[in-house]
Amino acid sequence: MHPDATIPTPPETTPAANAVKPASPMGPVGWAKVLTPAVLICAAILMHAWLARPRVVTFERSYQAVLLTNNSVYFGKLSGYGTENPVLSEVYYVQTGVDPQTKQQSNILTKRGKEWHEPDKMYLNPRQILFVESVGPDSRVAQLIRELRNK
Repeated sequence: MHPDATIPTPPETTPAANAVKPASPMGPVGWAKVLTPAVLICAAILMHAWLARPRVVTFERSYQAVLLTNNSVYFGKLSGYGTENPVLSEVYYVQTGVDPQTKQQSNILTKRGKEWHEPDKMYLNPRQILFVESVGPDSRVAQLIRELRNK
């Protein structure tokens, strides 16, 4: 035999054949690196959905003044404010008139519902509401509403 020649070893005794192979190519630490961000992303999405849900605003006073983007003001009982479907019931509005003789302008609070179609509610587009204010119980508007209700 030549002095530089090596004797091949059988395959079952090579170091690679005797090495322990991991059960998964990623191992337990690799899976944790993948699952942790996925769980955090899912939790963030759920939290955002929970925080972004519509919240109904409730009012302590019976009547609210609602100013719309077309500068119309309506008074009434507002429900569903803060959602996609606010509703104004028992609706009143100011009607302006001019006396033809004296040219004096007068404002009259009118109850909505006496129109030809006799509406009982106003379903509002929430994107058209500029702001909402509560009507004070001793305000002139509240007094006029009480007068109209007692007729």
